[in-house]
Amino acid sequence: MRFFSLIISAVLLAPACARSQEPAGGDDALLRDVMWTRLATSRPPARPSVGLALSGGGARGFAHTGVLEALEYAGFPVDYVAGTSMGAVIGAIYASGQPVEQLWAFGRDADKHKFVRDFKSIRMLPLLFADKLISPTYITRFIEDRLGGLTFEKLKKPMACTAMDIRTGEKVLFTDGPLDIAVRASVNIPGIFAPVQYRQRYLVDGGVVDNVPVDAARGLGADWVLASVMENTLDKNPETVLMTLLQVIDIRGSLLSRESEKSADFLVRTQVGDITVADFDRCVEAGESGLTEAYRRTDAAREALLIYSAPRLVEKL
Repeated sequence: MRFFSLIISAVLLAPACARSQEPAGGDDALLRDVMWTRLATSRPPARPSVGLALSGGGARGFAHTGVLEALEYAGFPVDYVAGTSMGAVIGAIYASGQPVEQLWAFGRDADKHKFVRDFKSIRMLPLLFADKLISPTYITRFIEDRLGGLTFEKLKKPMACTAMDIRTGEKVLFTDGPLDIAVRASVNIPGIFAPVQYRQRYLVDGGVVDNVPVDAARGLGADWVLASVMENTLDKNPETVLMTLLQVIDIRGSLLSRESEKSADFLVRTQVGDITVADFDRCVEAGESGLTEAYRRTDAAREALLIYSAPRLVEKL
């Protein structure tokens, strides 16, 4: 077995320049195809279990849809899903067994769902002097329509999502119970939307404490984790108090994300240009950016997983 392990490791780790000089259809390419087919058609524990960690990002988070489509097209195995904020919405729909096309439909119909009204209805002065914060009517309606009645236990793939207890600052990890409440809590922007009350806790957006839930995916049982995150290139100052607050929260989440990103086994970082958290009319644009970046990175992701999986796969030869 050690002989075969050495052979597989040598082939998988061969420099790209050396591989490019081999004849087409050489042993390297053939072995890689055989090993990938074996990996993609096996189930844990015959291969390492694979988890996805989907970050927050508001409307930008729709890039996860493109990433999911690219992974499915490549035959990439996914056993566990963890999501924060918009990553929790996308992850929950995906883990429930709904096809990726349903996610694209969600993006195309974002205007019909009127998500942006939850933000445009906010008037900062009334909000400052009101006795209580508002609730996001249209976001809540969408989550209840898509996920109401489902529990984590009924999902096709095990899933976790994160929120924060606004009173204690603790991260709250959901892995059981009603799905819609957990996802609703995970997208609940602090300081703007009223906390979600559940199990004696007052919950807000998980992106404040865990914007890229790699540890949550590992906690579910994932041996190897691919993280999907977004990066924008905003180069102008926010024009309203609301957008300033959203940008501060967004920057805070991005800074916290860096350490989590380092702990992922593979990272797909999608550049989404100047799309903001609240640009729900540009969801499809974000999704297409995710699709392009994930396709570009698919071969590298497959190779990284093959290298990690080689010892276990070789044992089955």
